[in-house]
Amino acid sequence: MATREEPASERYSDVVDRLEEVVRKLEGGELSLEDSLEEFEKGIQLVKRGEALLQQAERRVQELLEHKGGDRTVPLEPTRGPAARPPPAAADDDDIPF
Repeated sequence: MATREEPASERYSDVVDRLEEVVRKLEGGELSLEDSLEEFEKGIQLVKRGEALLQQAERRVQELLEHKGGDRTVPLEPTRGPAARPPPAAADDDDIPF
């Protein structure tokens, strides 16, 4: 099954709404086995997309905290290429004020 590329400006709430619709269809019990499998596959892709959006947001928050709210802006979209930073070590969580 070919997957379409998600728009760069996709919102997390839109992904959640689409996932809820998939769940409603699956729980409705009126789909054939084939249709259920197709909807399940869509749901898995939506979960992966939602997780990716959450990771992007987490990286952005971490960058903002590291720069102590200075005038530096941090884009929501990740930069392309191999320069992606790994998530901070668990010990770094002590600096988070909430």
